[in-house]
Amino acid sequence: MRLLIVEDEKRLALSLAKGLTAEGFAVDVVHDGREGLHRASEGSYDLVVLDIMLPGMNGYRVCGALRAAGHDMPILMLTAKDGEYDEAEGLDTGADDYLTKPFSYVVLVARIRALLRRRGRAAASPVLEVGGLTVDTAARRVTRDGAEVVLTAKEFSVLEHLAVRAGEVVSKAEILEHVWDFAYEGDPNIVEVYVSALRRKLGAGSIATVRGAGYRLVAGRA
Repeated sequence: MRLLIVEDEKRLALSLAKGLTAEGFAVDVVHDGREGLHRASEGSYDLVVLDIMLPGMNGYRVCGALRAAGHDMPILMLTAKDGEYDEAEGLDTGADDYLTKPFSYVVLVARIRALLRRRGRAAASPVLEVGGLTVDTAARRVTRDGAEVVLTAKEFSVLEHLAVRAGEVVSKAEILEHVWDFAYEGDPNIVEVYVSALRRKLGAGSIATVRGAGYRLVAGRA
């Protein structure tokens, strides 16, 4: 799942990004409303965390512009304000939820997961099944032939992306973009490391390598 944080308080934005990355999300951060609108319009984000008081263009206008352009990703608005009028204005522009600063990080993560689950239920079942492999995207739980397989947050995110497109070839670049983030500049071979880890846990034949193209989840074991 890819998230975009549009927040001009840099310390807060980076703190949220660090925490959400540890939860298994790929997170991009921008600090300006216009840049946030551009990035959200051009990128394939699953959710946007959007502050209201932003330089360049405020969150209300960013949200309204995204909805007017037909973008339907969930938007969670953040603000230091706490009046009913402000909340109503945010929701009227198309926001899906609203959180007032200061807020609990635990509550923020719960709201994000709830919005993603709601979107997932509208789009497809949160439980993906490939052969004897079951990936519960809501509970973030994986079982193989009924036995639970314990994965790290990043391992789960890689597997989830492959499971959503089970049977299709998914390129290394696509996995990097969806599981890490837009600005990842590390070794692209990190994908191979996580695929190898998944094979050890799920079975060597669970993920096929398609030379020069990417990986395909096939749910084999041997």
